[in-house]
Amino acid sequence: MDLFEKTVQSREIFRGRILNLRVDRVVLPDGNESTREIVEHSGAVAIVAIDENKDIWLVKQYRKAVEEVLMEIPAGTLEKGEDPLECAQRELAEETGLQARNWQRILSYYSAPGFVTEKLHLFLASDFIEGKNNLDRDEFLYTVKMPLDKAYDAIFSGDIKDGKSIIGIQYACKLLAGG
Repeated sequence: MDLFEKTVQSREIFRGRILNLRVDRVVLPDGNESTREIVEHSGAVAIVAIDENKDIWLVKQYRKAVEEVLMEIPAGTLEKGEDPLECAQRELAEETGLQARNWQRILSYYSAPGFVTEKLHLFLASDFIEGKNNLDRDEFLYTVKMPLDKAYDAIFSGDIKDGKSIIGIQYACKLLAGG
């Protein structure tokens, strides 16, 4: 059975600074019609920053959407046409003041493909030159450095509950364990 849905109409509902919202009318594989609400997002990067002591650099910041302060790996939104690695380098420096000499692309994935187009590019960064962070005007956060094994435990205690951070920390633990 073909699973493809054919878009027969697309209507923009909202155009914002970091996302757009549209409603698509689609023909389903069985010939019936339905609607899909789609959040268009330019994509993002996230960085697993691990130093020579196997400490991971995290940021704590308030996330209005969930009304909580979350502990996360550094991350940011791609500018239109921006290379993901260049964005990751910029975001790591802005949020933590770190410049990494070594970069490795881990993977790219869709964060919530049921309704949003965002593709997140995850990188591993190491071998740092420390500097001063340079936050955006509307960005308030502070950095936290902790042993990677403590960050892993923080996933299961509920202290880290952000998806990109959970994926990145688990990847780093597996990598450093030799797997």
